[in-house]
Amino acid sequence: MTASDKGVPITLACALYDRMQALYTGAVKPEGIDLTFMVEDFPRRLFDSAMKTQPFDVCEMSSSDYITRVSKGDCPFVALPVFPSKCFRHNTITINRKSGIREPKDLEGRRIGVMRFTMSAAVWQRGHLQNDYGVDLKSIDWVEGSVNSPGSHGVPTIIPPGFKVTRNESGKSLSDLLGEGVIDGVIGTHMPESCKGNKDVGRLFPNFREVEQDYFRRTGIFPIMHLIAIKREVYEANPFIAASLYRAFCEAKQAAYVRMRNYSALRYMLPWMNDEIDQIDELFGDDPWTYGLEANRKTIEMCMTFMVQQGMLKSPVPVEKLFVDVGA
Repeated sequence: MTASDKGVPITLACALYDRMQALYTGAVKPEGIDLTFMVEDFPRRLFDSAMKTQPFDVCEMSSSDYITRVSKGDCPFVALPVFPSKCFRHNTITINRKSGIREPKDLEGRRIGVMRFTMSAAVWQRGHLQNDYGVDLKSIDWVEGSVNSPGSHGVPTIIPPGFKVTRNESGKSLSDLLGEGVIDGVIGTHMPESCKGNKDVGRLFPNFREVEQDYFRRTGIFPIMHLIAIKREVYEANPFIAASLYRAFCEAKQAAYVRMRNYSALRYMLPWMNDEIDQIDELFGDDPWTYGLEANRKTIEMCMTFMVQQGMLKSPVPVEKLFVDVGA
């Protein structure tokens, strides 16, 4: 069989999430496509290389990076309404209690570490702080850098006007600075390692699960971190691949749900996983990991509202302009 008989050769770079495993193993095959799945479990490295050189035909992509590039009119990708990473982020806002921080408003006027100012997680965290708790984000001195190692987290970002952002050039990690009290808190995707040995370092929201569940009940929003992007020239040469890939991503996600609910042999190392799934079903319904434009419109629009508030966008981008038609 020739390559053309197999279909259009496509490389997909993505983390090996449970909802992607059927694509990785070949149990699910997108129609008309000869798919090569390349595992990349360090998202920022993937995002930075993808935007710089586009080495992959299809890849996981930061939603905030993608939206920003589309708004500027120079994005080398189009996107599918497939969201491999969604995550509530109240749980990774950490503080040093010796700073006197007891509630979100206490963050005002403080020095707060941030992995990357424009990363999706930070957009959502600042959005929650401003809109739900009235925090003046511009009063904060933001210190950008990696949480658990010295230096930067990927390519440093462009600083939006009106915000005070400095790079961490101390030679120490944000975790170290937080433990020492040099900075007062950290937002991002990682818990600082200093939480393990320093009783003064901990979460701003110790009851984060309750807070995050309440947020979903109030808003219906499960924050989107990443989406799936297709190199524009590849899509334009083979536009059928968008719908084919979308169907395959949906099928692979459904296969993951079936595996997860096999209680005779637990798929994951969670002793009470059946109880966890019952709670998920009660809160989200049958499909917490929704794909498709309409099912995620409100979440995408909220993300862009936060990006406008935080100086990353001049105005929201029409949601339809962000995604190609997948016939769903």
